[in-house]
Amino acid sequence: MPQFIGLDIHKTVVAVCVVDTHGTVCTRLRFPLTRTTLTAWARQLTAEDSVAVEATTNTWAVIALLQQTPARLVVSNPLRTRAIATAKIKTDRVDAEVLAQLLRCDYLPPVWIPDAATLAARRLTTRRTVLVAERTRLKNRLHSVLHHLLLPCPVADLFSRAGLAWLATVELPAAERAAVDADGRLLDAVTQELAALEQTQVNEAAADPRVRLLLTLPGIDIAVATALLAAIGDVRRFPIATRLAAYLGLVPSVRQSAHHCYTGHITKQGASHVRWLLVQAAQHLDRHPGPLGAFVRKLQHRKNRSIAIVAAARKLVTLVWHVLSTGEPYRYALPRPTQEKLARLRRQATGDAVVPAPLPASHAQERMGPGSGLAASPPSPRPIKKKGSPRPVLAPRLKHVSCPSIRRCIALSQVSRLLTVTLGALGRLSIRKDRVVVDNWPSQVDIVRGRRRWLCRMPDR
Repeated sequence: MPQFIGLDIHKTVVAVCVVDTHGTVCTRLRFPLTRTTLTAWARQLTAEDSVAVEATTNTWAVIALLQQTPARLVVSNPLRTRAIATAKIKTDRVDAEVLAQLLRCDYLPPVWIPDAATLAARRLTTRRTVLVAERTRLKNRLHSVLHHLLLPCPVADLFSRAGLAWLATVELPAAERAAVDADGRLLDAVTQELAALEQTQVNEAAADPRVRLLLTLPGIDIAVATALLAAIGDVRRFPIATRLAAYLGLVPSVRQSAHHCYTGHITKQGASHVRWLLVQAAQHLDRHPGPLGAFVRKLQHRKNRSIAIVAAARKLVTLVWHVLSTGEPYRYALPRPTQEKLARLRRQATGDAVVPAPLPASHAQERMGPGSGLAASPPSPRPIKKKGSPRPVLAPRLKHVSCPSIRRCIALSQVSRLLTVTLGALGRLSIRKDRVVVDNWPSQVDIVRGRRRWLCRMPDR
């Protein structure tokens, strides 16, 4: 006979309520929450049983133990559960029974249960957030000591090599000198721990192709990409990009009744540190010569900078969903910054010195400014070429390419600024006036101007 079980878990105890298909309470239990007691109780679960718990601090440890049983597990969102079932009397017995009854009626709002790899990535991301916050607190304490003593730092950055050397030799009272030395030692320890944790994240990110896709987006570096992937998990659980934006709390709140609808600030639901990272990543998007930069600059004229930055973070989330769903890099990515990010990822992961290969129209794309519509898929960095390598082959002049549409719409003098060559197995490439210089003979040329695109075949060699 199927049973519906509600677990109200706490740090030290757990309350259990078991109901049958008719809603009758069969069993009530309360026992200490340890691995031994929970494993012993879970041995009686069968494949017909369903267990419901609320998401809290130690929920995933409990779920990891219960996943070894054949029972069906449901993790509930406590915010939505509280909106469905509210009562004047709130006890552990009542909460466990409410969970069991909602599970029986299939009214329990479920939460996605992440796999072990996603949980490990989330723990690393949370740990990094804690270490960064601790490092900031220590730096602020050192700054405050100097402010209290009216001692200006002679260098721009107190925590540069010159600034730390000055801080170690400056004359301070005994109490302040002891505090500065203690905070300096703590800062060194936190910095070392943070460097070790970031190296672990880099090693895992280098083996994940999704990180390379996210690095093509402007403003997103290794730390932001790993935090996003840890929070998202499987992107297929979000059918549209708006669901992902709502999951991260970047959609506006709505109050609607009859013919009145009011939209307010963002909901700020979900992982706050991931949302903060996205907002920080969007701080410099107004300098980007592409659609994102044009969107931010246009919105800054109508609203203010804060609103424009948060809206740009929402745009970034939408692009993240599209990039991860399609498996294609960002079409308007700037080649040079993207190459530098990919080279930095490889260098930090392997320690090899690499020089990124130039991408098509890298200088031209940066000169074109916002709305140029140039698309480039950056290749992976290439190692340094040795002396004596074969010289690149000159492709034929573009005026010999059989594509009348190009000649009608683009003058030959503008081709060097408007074309982008995208090839699957293309090596080193550069554009010089009206010639395309490549290592391997190209098979096709993809020319983009605004929203119009022409595809033409290159002549045989």
